[in-house]
Amino acid sequence: MHNFLKKQTAALAAAAMTAMQLGAVAVPAAPATAFAADTVFPYTIEGEDLEGADLWTSIYADNIPGYSGEGFWYLTASPASFTVTVPEDAMYQLTVRGAQILSKPTEQRKETVEVNGQEYSIEAAYSNEWRDYDFGLIRLKKGENTIKFVNKYGYMAIDTVTVSEADFPDLTKATDVPCDPDATANTKALLKYLKSVYGKNILSGQQQIYGGGNTVDTSIRYDESTDKCTDGDGKEYTIDPDSYDKDDQGHKFPWHCTGEDGKVYTYSTQNRNYTYNNYNLDVDLVHELTGKYPAIQGFDFGSYCPCYCWDDGVVGRMIEWTNEKGGICTASWHINVPRTMSDYTLGEPLDFSKTTYSEVTDFKTVNCMVEGTAEYDYFQLCMENLAKELLKLQDAGVPVIFRPFHEAEGNPSKTDDPIDGSGAWFWWAKEGAVVYKQLWAFLQDTLRDKYGLHNLIYEQNLYAWADSSAEWYSGDDRVDIVAFDKYNTQYNRHDGKTSGPNLDAEGGIFYKILGYVKGNKMVAMAENDSVPSMENMLVEHAYWLYFCPWYDSQQAYFVSGDNYQDHEEFSKLYNSDFCITLDELPTDLFTAVPQPHSESSSASDSGDILWGDANCDNEVNMADAVFIMQCISNPDKYKMTKEGEKNGDVNNNGNGLTNKDALAIQKYKLGLLENLPE
Repeated sequence: MHNFLKKQTAALAAAAMTAMQLGAVAVPAAPATAFAADTVFPYTIEGEDLEGADLWTSIYADNIPGYSGEGFWYLTASPASFTVTVPEDAMYQLTVRGAQILSKPTEQRKETVEVNGQEYSIEAAYSNEWRDYDFGLIRLKKGENTIKFVNKYGYMAIDTVTVSEADFPDLTKATDVPCDPDATANTKALLKYLKSVYGKNILSGQQQIYGGGNTVDTSIRYDESTDKCTDGDGKEYTIDPDSYDKDDQGHKFPWHCTGEDGKVYTYSTQNRNYTYNNYNLDVDLVHELTGKYPAIQGFDFGSYCPCYCWDDGVVGRMIEWTNEKGGICTASWHINVPRTMSDYTLGEPLDFSKTTYSEVTDFKTVNCMVEGTAEYDYFQLCMENLAKELLKLQDAGVPVIFRPFHEAEGNPSKTDDPIDGSGAWFWWAKEGAVVYKQLWAFLQDTLRDKYGLHNLIYEQNLYAWADSSAEWYSGDDRVDIVAFDKYNTQYNRHDGKTSGPNLDAEGGIFYKILGYVKGNKMVAMAENDSVPSMENMLVEHAYWLYFCPWYDSQQAYFVSGDNYQDHEEFSKLYNSDFCITLDELPTDLFTAVPQPHSESSSASDSGDILWGDANCDNEVNMADAVFIMQCISNPDKYKMTKEGEKNGDVNNNGNGLTNKDALAIQKYKLGLLENLPE
């Protein structure tokens, strides 16, 4: 009953939001003039007509012919703005016909627009001709909205500004065919399931700590005289015979011992006792907050670095999560390299402080692919260690959403070359997009061809700072899923706040990255601090495949900290029909042809009509509601079949399609209607 009430509360909130979005809330009739002031879209305004703008016909000695109107406005020190009025909260496209000649032809300059005081920025490429600059999707609130161009870093000539209703791409275009033609059957089944929920639901996820995190002390100690590990109660633990070592005084000890339950304990040189790591801390926190476990758990293979290779038991945890719990695994690879290559002897351990996965190293990334170099030999060991663990998972029937070389671009370039890697955070990207993509392909080919690994769904992490960000994409034949890492509690906020949870759905970034791949791949939120609110995701149509908060640590409490998560919204999302949790995953997830996540509408007495199936894909979901709205708002582009018109006419059956039909479908999917038609 408790969970049922939570679901109903979440559904009511979402339905109320949706009703506002569709303009279908049951309110007293308004006077005919109520919406007379609403802007008609697409709306275009001349740059020189912005409030605060002045008229330019040349930029000092530079002429840019072909402007419209009397001239243009040149954004220098003073801002200029205009207003539009909309009937409901919704997403709109903002495009500037402009030119940017202040930088070098190879450079970009940051251009910023404020929407109701909240900033949206792009990196504008050099152009001495008029061109369209896409500022992406912006969210406008019901009523009057102020759109202001401000000068922070760059200058821009603005000929016209156009605001148009958002045209959301068709998410069903994304493929469910793995880029690895030899993918295992369970890997193919998992990708098909992911596609079956994409654009209709969001999968919940949670990253767990890796290496030696969340350490818990025990009373277990090693007695060299008896060669036994026992705890304070005299219970004996099995020693790992391959882990024997000697301390500074020459005394023998084993690094690892194991309990009857399979839990591995590690020797602490500080207290000379054994400890274990509570890797379940974060998923347990999620359960405490929501009453649910996530559908996806994130892992990492970083501890298998050749510099300090040790087994943190991640494979066992992944096998347990999939084969015993029924969950989905995703994994990143924080692989370290020596800070200074001359400090390292191949195959020998290196003090952890002398290693890094950052860009601060003399390790030459391109040499990973050049035989005879120290980097090549080192990276071969990296891949060998990784492959050994992945093969164990493949043998156990565990497919993995694999995310190597994450957060590729880092920050935008710091030089006039937009893809040189000068903004990179990690060694694998510091030499630019070309080398990065070569490294991606080299790893992928080695895992497939040398080690016979075919249980991987390849996920590539991209950003959306500028048009050049798309150059980091490795291509449709190399990638299965593209992902974005959302960390914006301090920066890039659109909610008017400067700290605390940021519930923004980042719809603009979602569709920007979707554009990089022409809609051919699913888009996920592979890491995040704050989880977006359900309301924002639905209003912004930001249908991320999954979300996955980073783990709690002393540096940042991403799960339990109320400065990162709005726990009320977090729980509401987890307990909604929109969000898929561990208990809602199919029991035959890795073997069966996936069925729709939510039950379809039951057949009506009037024949074989599938009420609500407006797009005629034999399913009833949010995509049908979106399709109805698209057909109504843009009938020249979106065409509905006669069968779809019959299926979709679910409100006041027989009166033709309206936005109220879309609302009824969404209410049905949120559990507010038991059956369709309404």
